[in-house]
Amino acid sequence: LHPAWSLLSWTSSFLMVFGGAVPYIPQYRHIQRSGNAEGFSTRVCLLMLLASILRLFFWFGKHFELTLLWQSIVLIFTMLALLNLCCAVQQSSRMSTSRHFFTDFDPKYFWAWSRFLDYIQFCLAFTVLCLFVTYLLIDSQLYVETLGFLAVLIEAMLGVPQLFRNFKNKSTAGMSVKMVLLWTVGDIFKTTYFITNAAPVQFWVCGTVQICIDIAIFLQVFIYGQGEHEKYI
Repeated sequence: LHPAWSLLSWTSSFLMVFGGAVPYIPQYRHIQRSGNAEGFSTRVCLLMLLASILRLFFWFGKHFELTLLWQSIVLIFTMLALLNLCCAVQQSSRMSTSRHFFTDFDPKYFWAWSRFLDYIQFCLAFTVLCLFVTYLLIDSQLYVETLGFLAVLIEAMLGVPQLFRNFKNKSTAGMSVKMVLLWTVGDIFKTTYFITNAAPVQFWVCGTVQICIDIAIFLQVFIYGQGEHEKYI
């Protein structure tokens, strides 16, 4: 390969691996500075963790590019770091003595546990479940393809809760436009990367869905405005 093309290929791979984590850096720093995690929905972490873990098991059934595998691993650690910070901040500011644990198996407090350890336990339990089912069905093409669609579909839905929240409130107050901008840039880049590198169809189809959701949120910014509330950056 031509040296310039090799450099471009290496750079795009590097951006694919670490670029997905970049939009969450401003949110992490904001929580650190403010000591308040209320502006960030940890369910974003839930969706990203589920999608990334499913993608790992999809790779065992269909060996796609290693760059995308490493991207999933980086995102898992990024989400866990965010959850760890949110738990630490919430514990320091929690006034109630009420505590909730993963092992309580109480649906009412799902993903609203008191300790970071509980989120780790959930991730391990989900991983073990995926491992068991994948071991049994690894030779089923239908299962493998479904696994891939679930992984990227869940990731594609990251913006949906924000989209519906804006629609319900008829306002985008409290939403970081910079966060959505970084999502959009990243989604366009990775979808282009998927298409040019012949990634499985699941990746670029759901990448296109993500771009459409990002655009819809931007349209809400112009239609509803952001009001005068503080925007989380």
